[in-house]
Amino acid sequence: MAHFDDLETRKPSDRSAAQLAVLNTLLDAPIDVLADLSGLPVLRKSDLSAAQKAQPPFGGLTVKNATYVFQSPGPIYEPGGSSHDWWRFGRFLAACEIGTSDIVQNCFGYHLTPAGTMFENGARAVGATVLPAGTGQTELQARAAHDIGSTAYAGTPDYLKVILEKADEMGLPLKFTKAAVSGGALFPQLRQFYADRGIACLQCYATADLGQIAYETVEGQGMIVDEGVIVEIVTPGTGISVPAGEVGEVVVTSLNPDYPLIRFATGDLSAVLAGQSPCGRTNMRIKGWMGRADQTAKIKGMFVRPEQVADLVDRLDGVDRARVVVDRDGDADRMTVLIEGTALDADIIARAVQDVLKLKARITCCAQGDIPRDGIVIEDQRDYDT
Repeated sequence: MAHFDDLETRKPSDRSAAQLAVLNTLLDAPIDVLADLSGLPVLRKSDLSAAQKAQPPFGGLTVKNATYVFQSPGPIYEPGGSSHDWWRFGRFLAACEIGTSDIVQNCFGYHLTPAGTMFENGARAVGATVLPAGTGQTELQARAAHDIGSTAYAGTPDYLKVILEKADEMGLPLKFTKAAVSGGALFPQLRQFYADRGIACLQCYATADLGQIAYETVEGQGMIVDEGVIVEIVTPGTGISVPAGEVGEVVVTSLNPDYPLIRFATGDLSAVLAGQSPCGRTNMRIKGWMGRADQTAKIKGMFVRPEQVADLVDRLDGVDRARVVVDRDGDADRMTVLIEGTALDADIIARAVQDVLKLKARITCCAQGDIPRDGIVIEDQRDYDT
């Protein structure tokens, strides 16, 4: 089993102490324990976008040693650095068993967005040779892979299949045995397709703002959280952690001193996976991407957001959890609010719903545990095809 460095196998207590020490160099006011991080405000992409518009390009946030500026849809601008493994992708490529003997065909985009440069930076960290292939031009991709003997692929999960099938059509044998993918869903049947071709395919979870967050390993299940970040799983629309194993929004603190982001909400759902990976790495594991946390819905012409549902719970005594369900009653939207707690009063709840959500709703009082722990706080059941 390939480990990138000794950080991956350290004692959890040593990791926590080291992360706290680094974190306190990045904060204006130091904290005593990592758990105190939950008391700091959550930074959302919408906040970052607004700050960048007011103070371009990076919104006044700390940025040091930047040698790149990237643009992602929004637009959102992200800095990048040329130093060793700046985005921490070397750890993932090492887990894919990519190393000095490999030629990585990097099919992530190099234009404006950072993915291509991120993976190239990681490939250099493990000593691999890189073909900066970028996206598209499949026939040329297949020809290049054959001519130079590419052994590893980096790109979106589905594009390698396109290259393989084009090479088959052209009668070109290829030498791919490893694949490091991200930026889309790796479905089981696609992973098996690659396995049947002798290609071990693993995926990582990353964003343009944060770099690598978590990654798969050959021996383990789920995704292991990267050593350079702290991951929290919170109730969507809040900064409050959910119990271990429950689905919630992924909130990440990046410990990159060149571009620290504190409690950055990704808008993605995941859950903590119990236990330690059999690969020997000791960091927390998550289940991977489980949907989007931004469940904003337009109901009767009004937007209802997860933050409002969280506010509703905070305002009501005895209420532990709420879930908005929207469906159709004929041609009209219908909203039902499920409430879980103790000593619930439907009339008081109905008035609070109208005050906070600005809409009337049916109220359903539920017993403890009746609302699913799946990270959904606004469930849109409307069928837009009928």
